[in-house]
Amino acid sequence: MTQQPVATSTKLDAAVLKVAGVVVLGAIMSILDVTVVSVALPTFQSEFDASYARVAWTMTGYTLALATVIPLSGWAADRFGTKRLYMVALALFTIGSGLCATADSIGELIAWRVVQGLGGGMLMPLGMTIMTRAAGPHRIGRLMAVLGIPMLLGPITGPILGGWLIDVASWHWIFLINLPIGVVALIYAQLALPKDNAEPSQSFDFLGMLMLSPGLALFLYGISTLPETGTMADTKVWLPMLAGGALVIAFVAYSFRPRHPLLDLRLFRNRNLTIASITMFVFIIAFMGAGLLFPSYFLQVRGETTLAAGLLIAPQGIGAMLTMPIAGTLADRVPVGRTVPFALVLIAAGFFTFTQLGTDTSYWLLCGSLFVMGLGMGGTMMPIMTSALKTLSAAEVARGSTLVNILQQIGGSVGAAIMSVILTSELNGSRPIPGVTDPGTGAPLTEAQLAIAAQQRPELIQQFPVPPSLIERGLDYAAGAFSTTFWVAFGLVLLTFVPAVFLPRRREPSHLLDGETGEDKQPMVVPIH
Repeated sequence: MTQQPVATSTKLDAAVLKVAGVVVLGAIMSILDVTVVSVALPTFQSEFDASYARVAWTMTGYTLALATVIPLSGWAADRFGTKRLYMVALALFTIGSGLCATADSIGELIAWRVVQGLGGGMLMPLGMTIMTRAAGPHRIGRLMAVLGIPMLLGPITGPILGGWLIDVASWHWIFLINLPIGVVALIYAQLALPKDNAEPSQSFDFLGMLMLSPGLALFLYGISTLPETGTMADTKVWLPMLAGGALVIAFVAYSFRPRHPLLDLRLFRNRNLTIASITMFVFIIAFMGAGLLFPSYFLQVRGETTLAAGLLIAPQGIGAMLTMPIAGTLADRVPVGRTVPFALVLIAAGFFTFTQLGTDTSYWLLCGSLFVMGLGMGGTMMPIMTSALKTLSAAEVARGSTLVNILQQIGGSVGAAIMSVILTSELNGSRPIPGVTDPGTGAPLTEAQLAIAAQQRPELIQQFPVPPSLIERGLDYAAGAFSTTFWVAFGLVLLTFVPAVFLPRRREPSHLLDGETGEDKQPMVVPIH
């Protein structure tokens, strides 16, 4: 590939900033879309008459698609050229957004979200490659500061934007808004990105991909079907779980054979990488899985508008914005084993509040807890990723960063599936209302289901005349279901302390800057979805 000349100045000149603008625009599309959709899950439930476990697949399918293409992007960039592939990723994401807006069923929406994810998963790793080659490795710190803008603003503005669009227009607009942005980004990329030439590269592990991605999807589908069937004995549950588990196990056994495997599990011989990866994986399951529930509680139990729900969870993003730059600086000076446990204490303290949820819990307490959790979040993820990659050799960093980011996406998918299963199972245990059935399915309607539906559509009370005490009892039960689910997340956060104790507490030499250019030695950071 055509290499860009490496500048000697540490300042970002106009040419580099022009390229950075393209990458930031793509990152904003990808990150905003994830956070925007998080507040729309209850809307999808009512629009498509689907369970929470079912609509959560709009997030799970997206993250699994991301996990599929992250390892593919490095190989494909060499094979087809970074500019060409980046524009294909932008086009795929934009087309997927438009198709999402046309969905008539939850199944269609999930399918188009996968298409979106296939494009969105390549935007960040390709963007990092493009920016590194444009500016040189000695300016990576300044480049990460530029890329940090969408990473920090996404969790704050996404839910607010999504809530506003749903309130003033419809859910379709959370996807349609990407169309003009995508067109502008494509034109900008064509004009601003330098041309590069495709070159032969190492072979891609297609067999590994054919085992891992379907295996994870089948396994998670089986888990997500459990609340609907109510038993592990149903073939819809155990058959995909068994098939998926077998494929994942086969992939693990196979991955030690190829010279260039999809995931280089041999890197786990490095103690720091192993400890950091376990810490991050358990943490992501808890934090990302429970993170989907915050807006749902405000919408379904408290009866807030989607805009209000977005505003109420914004303190979490503000907290992360305050501590992430500080944590990034400290990670270069202080061993992560001395800082991450303190950040986890903040997260655990914030989570505990949500284990005590009721129908009238103080908003000041909840927003304050989200802010504290955000402070902890900002001090956790980047230091853990730094620890995971810091002691790898120069030749191992690219493979290590791919492995860490894949685990990140898988953890988010597993967390979303687990928490949605628990919440749906808890809500299904509510008392059925005698003689009242769901108009869509014909199944008996429970007190919690009617109470939640009435919060968003008060006219249902006229359709199903029931005493106010029944609605109150249903809301109490729903709040308890959320509380129970958060207890599971809280337990997982506490479990994160076990591997975190073994994070390095002494400074260790870094191999990231060996050599003259350092190209391909910088960690590729992909935002959590």
